[in-house]
Amino acid sequence: MAPAYSSHVCIFVSTFFTFILASSYANAAAVTSAAILVTVDQSGNGDYEKIQDAINAVPSDNKELVFIRVKPGIYKEKIVVPADKPFITISGSKENGTIITWNDSGEIFESPTFTVLASDFVGRYLTIQNTFGPGAKAVALRVSGDRAAFFGCRISSYQDTLLDDTGRHYYKSCYIEGAVDFIFGNAASLFEMCHLHSLSEGDAAITAQRRQSPSENTGFTFLGCKITGVKSAVLGRPWGAYSRVVFALTYMSDAILPQGWDDWGDSSKQSTVFYREYKCYGPGANAGKRVEWSGKLRDNEAELLLTKNMIGGKSWIRSMPTRFKKASAKHA
Repeated sequence: MAPAYSSHVCIFVSTFFTFILASSYANAAAVTSAAILVTVDQSGNGDYEKIQDAINAVPSDNKELVFIRVKPGIYKEKIVVPADKPFITISGSKENGTIITWNDSGEIFESPTFTVLASDFVGRYLTIQNTFGPGAKAVALRVSGDRAAFFGCRISSYQDTLLDDTGRHYYKSCYIEGAVDFIFGNAASLFEMCHLHSLSEGDAAITAQRRQSPSENTGFTFLGCKITGVKSAVLGRPWGAYSRVVFALTYMSDAILPQGWDDWGDSSKQSTVFYREYKCYGPGANAGKRVEWSGKLRDNEAELLLTKNMIGGKSWIRSMPTRFKKASAKHA
């Protein structure tokens, strides 16, 4: 690896940690260890029959953990978690059991089935899908709040599936499917043990990260993931000139084309993007024919980059609540 790569990584690490130290305790609201439990059940045996109604009932400027448990079923809703309603968890009870579905296309901020604008949001065991199909932008999930985490979720569409827009985000054991730029945006995100499935039948990109200047502390890191596909795709292309994506310890099937990356028809971006791989494996991970403007991480560089510290996760990624309490009148 050329010395310039090491310098680039050092700048990356120092700016990221400056960002984390400045904002690690930004979520110091008066949350309690016990969560308010709200149940959504289409059969009428819960507190609400629609997910959006349960979200609407949370007071503005909420400072308590609210756990919205959604019983299994197909919920045909277009969901928005407003910016003034932090500390909400929406959880299904089992994988593939709670399906939130819509069919819409158009601009990326208008078409999402599920939009998260609030900070400190958690999604668990949800299937979020936009069934529009090929032919237009059709976002399934938009995440524009800070400190958002998703566990065991399935996110599917065709074009622009996951708008990983702004903020710090964590995705664990999620399945994400699409064909064109299906993970895109300018968030600072860690994807751990996720399964990415490409529907591309040509050379469409999995990621389109939008970092636009060297001062932005954003980028996508994929750690211990798996990539499969129906035919062929590249790992990413630069929506922003300083696009930053790292794949580490990831299985890549032969769906990944040998060149690995695409410059989106603009060769000037080759000198500014940060596209790296680290100890990936599988038939699509052969670095012999990768574009020369991508690279590999060294072990010491990977130690700094491949932890939750890169998103300040230790201060905000929360586990399942251990205690629950009933909603007060203001939540009813």
